[in-house]
Amino acid sequence: NLFMRQVELEVIPAAQQYGLGLIPWSPLQGGLLGGVLKKERDGPRAEQCQPRSVAGLCSFSPFAEGGHLAFQIIPAIDIKDGHCVRLKQGEMHSATVFSEDPAAMAQHWLEQGAKRLHIVDLNGAVAGVPRNELSIREIVSVIGEEIPVQLGGGIRDLDTIERYLDDGITYVIIGTAAVKNPGFLHDACYAFPGHIIVGLDARDGKVATDGWSKMTGHDVIDLGRKFEDYGVEAIIYTDIGRDGMLTGINVEATVKLARSLSIPVIASGGVGSIKDIEDLLPHEKDGI
Repeated sequence: NLFMRQVELEVIPAAQQYGLGLIPWSPLQGGLLGGVLKKERDGPRAEQCQPRSVAGLCSFSPFAEGGHLAFQIIPAIDIKDGHCVRLKQGEMHSATVFSEDPAAMAQHWLEQGAKRLHIVDLNGAVAGVPRNELSIREIVSVIGEEIPVQLGGGIRDLDTIERYLDDGITYVIIGTAAVKNPGFLHDACYAFPGHIIVGLDARDGKVATDGWSKMTGHDVIDLGRKFEDYGVEAIIYTDIGRDGMLTGINVEATVKLARSLSIPVIASGGVGSIKDIEDLLPHEKDGI
């Protein structure tokens, strides 16, 4: 893939100039999932490990590094029918397959130095139940405990969260269920502290659900503040209009959300070049 080669020759060295040291582009999605893990206004979250109900796991926050929160760039793997794909603006019928082997691509990013991996079960997001668990388990078996893995798509009940955490997933991303059933999100934050991230996907400031197939009237900032109060670990913000288009992050909307919150905000949707990263860097102080 010529574009992937260009990224490896140009984008990665440029990113390293900023001390990022991470892989900033994913051929699986055709874009970046990145952003600053935002420092809380009252100080960084505690990094102490606290017990929780799932055997062998504990609750912690690796967002802080040496007392401050660092800019991270996270390779993203979107899975549809067991394949690594990229969607354009969330349209399932527009999927472009980049790899038949998600686990091999996860291994690739691990070898390249990625510090975190983002996975989306696209079929699960639409169906409301997990659909690509085999591929996800294969990814976890490759990654092991090397780096944190965050997963979203079709997670609508506590049993699914517990199963994924037991399987080795570090963070579970709740999207549609958080909007439609906030009581469930509240329960999840209580049951699995430090392991719940909310994914807010929006178009023109309004949140979408069900794999982006349904628009709601909910304002993204209002929901972000509400979920922050619930105790979510972070928020991933995706501008649907930019996702998969490689046209750059919606900086204005992302900054507006980040300034309204004190929990980490991860920018997503549309990043495809080092310039897109450079456009975000001046807003690092805002938590992008």
